[in-house]
Amino acid sequence: MKACGLNTLTTYVPWNLHEPERGKFDFSGNLDLEAFVLMAAEIGLWVILRPGPYICSEIDLGGLPSWLLQDPGMRLRTTYKGFTEAVDLYFDHLMSRVVPLQYKHGGPIIAVQVENEYGSYNKDPAYMPYIKKALEDHGIVELLLTSDNKDGLSKGVVQGVLATINLQSPHELQLLTKFLLSVQGVQPKMVMEYWTGWFDSWGGPHNILDSSEVLKTVSAIIDAGSSINLYMFHGGTNFGFISGAMHFHDYKSDVTSYDYDAVLTEAGDYTVKYVKLREFFGSISGAPLPPPPDLIPKMSYEPMVPAFYLSLWDALKYIGEPIKSENPINMENLPVNEGNGQSFGYILYETTIAKSGILSGLVRDWGQVFVNTASIGFLDYKRTKIMIPLIQGYTVLRILVENRGRVNYGNHIDDQRKGLIGNLSLNGSPLKNFRIYSLDMKKSFFQRFSIDKWSSLPEVPTFPAFFLSSLSVGLSPSDTFLKLEGWEKGVVFINGQNLGRYWNIGPQETLYLPGPWLDKGLNQVIIFEERMAGPVIQSTETPHLGRNRYIK
Repeated sequence: MKACGLNTLTTYVPWNLHEPERGKFDFSGNLDLEAFVLMAAEIGLWVILRPGPYICSEIDLGGLPSWLLQDPGMRLRTTYKGFTEAVDLYFDHLMSRVVPLQYKHGGPIIAVQVENEYGSYNKDPAYMPYIKKALEDHGIVELLLTSDNKDGLSKGVVQGVLATINLQSPHELQLLTKFLLSVQGVQPKMVMEYWTGWFDSWGGPHNILDSSEVLKTVSAIIDAGSSINLYMFHGGTNFGFISGAMHFHDYKSDVTSYDYDAVLTEAGDYTVKYVKLREFFGSISGAPLPPPPDLIPKMSYEPMVPAFYLSLWDALKYIGEPIKSENPINMENLPVNEGNGQSFGYILYETTIAKSGILSGLVRDWGQVFVNTASIGFLDYKRTKIMIPLIQGYTVLRILVENRGRVNYGNHIDDQRKGLIGNLSLNGSPLKNFRIYSLDMKKSFFQRFSIDKWSSLPEVPTFPAFFLSSLSVGLSPSDTFLKLEGWEKGVVFINGQNLGRYWNIGPQETLYLPGPWLDKGLNQVIIFEERMAGPVIQSTETPHLGRNRYIK
């Protein structure tokens, strides 16, 4: 970033990752906000912090913790008491870390953003003044900003806060700048998000934006006398289950990669955009730029062959006692994680039926239906009914429900409870007496599967299932990309770290595996596959993010 001629880092703070359970905070490892901000300072970059509490950014529920949804009356992003009380407690903790990092206290933070594109949500006129005051009451003394896209700008302006704009086209630049002038008079101009690319959804194309287009717009923004923030300079990865979703007409979940066709690739490599922008910023910087750092080496390792196997049905006995409930319980309200519910992953619902007929229910987001262990189809947003074939005597009915990501933008964020919502009915009569298994697939989940629990791989595995393999690494573990040809849909875990989802409908075809997550010697690889296993897991030095991908 510094070598590209930029002088400021902008970063979001994801509340759902920092407070995974109410009152329990995590700023360790990959979530060490202070280390990140101080590294920017050390390199000589200023920082603009975007602490939300809602951050959008294609992350599950826009970064809001799912435990907020335990309250049936919850109204997110409003002054509803249940929401503001949670925000205040979070800010108590977060801002005690942020305040000393501000410029006036000798740190690099020169500005703080108030929420995120609230103008396009705009459900409570008292909400933005509340967030502004909460920041100030918690010791924020730097410049405050709002940022809005064209849909929300007219409603997003807050008294005493500098309004900035989010856009991709130069045409919008003129319109929005003109509007800002009429609303706030002569103030510093800033494009808070210039979108250098776009995110991808499963089953859609890989979105790209041509580098010459980017250069043209960036120079137009600078020529207009405006500051610019590149969204994204580096997008990175939605590791684990943290990617969000969109639901305007249809529900669409975001892919694991947040490469975004940004200035740096997902793995931090240079692109044509980087080269062109560096040349451009260099020409206006007035001083020579530092040399770009060397790239992080990539490696392809020996293919991994799954050696051991454990079907989901066999795994249940090691997972612990199921939750027993007369009616289905949604994910967020399960009595797990010390009363905080389940945030991510899968849930298995089981009950007993004695006849065939029409099964109906609301499943969020996708549920595979089994009679005993035989898959008979699925339920989702569009398909709310399924025929149960003829059965003999009492039979176990199972639904494996996947949370594919909570919506992170738009008006549906209050309706993002996952699992079975309401009753599951057979021929119109609600089914009762459920056994519910929380399959969150956290590190602790896999610790129950000691090596003696696995069996050797059968010729015809029963799905869904876990597959165990190992990756052998030499003296210097390097970044790589995993390719799962022949596998259909599932999740990959390396040494317990969740790399994220893969799905053969694309566009994403490889999963980024950072070198620091690998150990010298043998590394444990577990794959949870829903439907069909391939013969091997390959690794490659180059990512494949979709058919539209071009070498930048």
